[in-house]
Amino acid sequence: MDKLRGLLRRLYYGSSRFSYGFRIFLIIFELALIVFFVAASFMERQTWLVATELSIAFLLTLDFVARWLMSQPRYRYFYKISTWADLVVIGTLILPLITENLLFLRAVRVVRIFRSYHLLTELYEHFTFFRKNRDAIEASLNLLVFIFVMSAVVYVLEVQRHPQINNFIDALYFTVSTLSTTGFGDITFDDTPGRILSIGIMIVGVGLFLRLLQVIFRPSKVRHTCPTCGLSRHEPDAIHCKHCGETINIETEGEG
Repeated sequence: MDKLRGLLRRLYYGSSRFSYGFRIFLIIFELALIVFFVAASFMERQTWLVATELSIAFLLTLDFVARWLMSQPRYRYFYKISTWADLVVIGTLILPLITENLLFLRAVRVVRIFRSYHLLTELYEHFTFFRKNRDAIEASLNLLVFIFVMSAVVYVLEVQRHPQINNFIDALYFTVSTLSTTGFGDITFDDTPGRILSIGIMIVGVGLFLRLLQVIFRPSKVRHTCPTCGLSRHEPDAIHCKHCGETINIETEGEG
């Protein structure tokens, strides 16, 4: 078992070209899954789709077990939200074989987007662009996760009660128009749960959107923790911490 854990750690966290290529493959696989789950909400149940979903469930289960085996201690692996997102998605890929509640299960698969927070860690490690634009990317991801999760909630709650919510895109359209406070009026909820949901989308969504605008338009800063006072954000060309005056050595790549 120790040999297996060592092999998995080299594969997932090693510095070899093969390990690097494997992690790039995982990044592409994560992005492809999100696209597939959204597209699958429009498809009729067919044999090839069921086979594809079971194959994905098998691959996700292997990845889940591998990450669990590498965790020390192992019970801490279940403290991560991405862990529970994986379990939910694996369940929704298998449960349609024994239940007919497919609409709910298809929508719930969007929780896979929570995996994107783990995905960002990999992208920061391998790509300069993501490191340089970390704050904007994280603010964008927070907004996107909120939009997709709220769209899934709208879809689940209203698809069988509202005549204009027929698929995930309809729910996404309502969520975005509500969040932006545009409110075209072509889709409105008359029931109390729908109105409460709309209020929540507006309050939280507007806050996340304003946070994104703040990150985009405020002066660019770099992350570097001052060893004396702990200030973590500085001007790109700073040589002293503006809080305590300590000399800081910000790592650069010779740009700007």
